[in-house]
Amino acid sequence: DVQLQASGGGLVQAGGSLRLSCAASRFDDDYAIGWFRQAPGKEREGLSSIYLRHGSTDYASSVKGRFTSSTDNAKHTVYLQMNSLKPEYTAVYYCAAVLWEELNDPLAASEYHYWGKGTLVTVSS
Repeated sequence: DVQLQASGGGLVQAGGSLRLSCAASRFDDDYAIGWFRQAPGKEREGLSSIYLRHGSTDYASSVKGRFTSSTDNAKHTVYLQMNSLKPEYTAVYYCAAVLWEELNDPLAASEYHYWGKGTLVTVSS
C-alpha cells in the first residue's frame, strides 16, 4: 500500500500562487501520482498526473499553463505549483497514486487506488 498526505492549502487572493505537497510513504518509480480537486457540490476533477519513472506529465486543459507538477525523489514528495489562481479554483485538493501499468486515463479519479486526505484551497476575489 501507499500512504499519501497532501498539504500546503490555505487562503490566497485571486491571481496569487500556492504550492501543494504530496508526501508518499513509498516512491517506487512504477507509480503515477495524480492531483485532483473537488469543489462543493461538484464531481472530483482530475488536474494532473506525473509518472515517477520518467517525470512525464499530463494536465487538464483547464489548468495547463497555470499548474505544474514536479517531484523530489529524495523527499518522496510530489508538488503541484499553482499560479494565477481564480476564485473558482476553491476546492479540496487531493493527491492519489496508482501503478503506471494499470493507468489508462491519467486524469480519471476512478483509476487511482490510493488517496490521501485533501487540503483545502480557498481563493478569494
